[in-house]
Amino acid sequence: MSVNVKIQQAGDTLASQFRTKQLYCLDERLLPVDLDEAYLIQKEFQRHVAEEQGPIAGYKLAYTTKALQQTVGVSDPVLGVMLEDNIYHSPKTLTAANYVQLALECEVCVRLGADLPLTGAPYDRGRVSEAVDSLSTAFEVVDIRRTPGVDPMVGFITGVAANIFNAGVVMGEQVTNWRNLDLQATYGSITINGELVGDGHGSDVMGHPLEPLAWLANKLAEQGSGLSAGMVIITGSIVSPKPVKPGDTASIMIEGLGGAEVDII
Repeated sequence: MSVNVKIQQAGDTLASQFRTKQLYCLDERLLPVDLDEAYLIQKEFQRHVAEEQGPIAGYKLAYTTKALQQTVGVSDPVLGVMLEDNIYHSPKTLTAANYVQLALECEVCVRLGADLPLTGAPYDRGRVSEAVDSLSTAFEVVDIRRTPGVDPMVGFITGVAANIFNAGVVMGEQVTNWRNLDLQATYGSITINGELVGDGHGSDVMGHPLEPLAWLANKLAEQGSGLSAGMVIITGSIVSPKPVKPGDTASIMIEGLGGAEVDII
């Protein structure tokens, strides 16, 4: 089987599993051999999903902590795309029946006010910060469709191909006067039905919440693309994914950036 045929068939398989609300699983002949191939399959998979959910409106970062990276033997984060129809604003009601295993994370969300073109690479945190228009507290909406019992590396590489289970983002109010905030030290938390279920600090995400943005701009440049003004990027969760069910109310807050709320029905 040629690589192009493999990528097409793997993307088709994931798209079919997405539409029929199945767990994501690729048989051995369709498994990506490395991250580069996983990203090619992700692109093909998201091409199908974009027909229903609109064009790419932003990106997500995952595996932004050393502890998580070590579990699967990688030294960098991974990226996924976010589509236009899945960009929501707080307060938001989500219907659990639309997902397989709905969970929420707490993240810093970036909205770009200027392009970060591939021709500008390599980027560092200082340079990408200049392109940031506003920040907000945001839920990442994740639909965890990992097949249980598989080898961790197989689960990881399949997850990357499957867009790291992203199902959208729910953003709080945009904060434009963020530049004086100590984003490394800032505290964030998530509560479900009034109970604290997770918390952390900005430094938990690659040492600073904007470091993943620099990594993303450089990775996309390596892949032959860039970031555009108006895109939104969630830079990695400061808490582990928290499962939610009908009847739950989830709230998040990040010091200096405010909060957001989601109701599950």
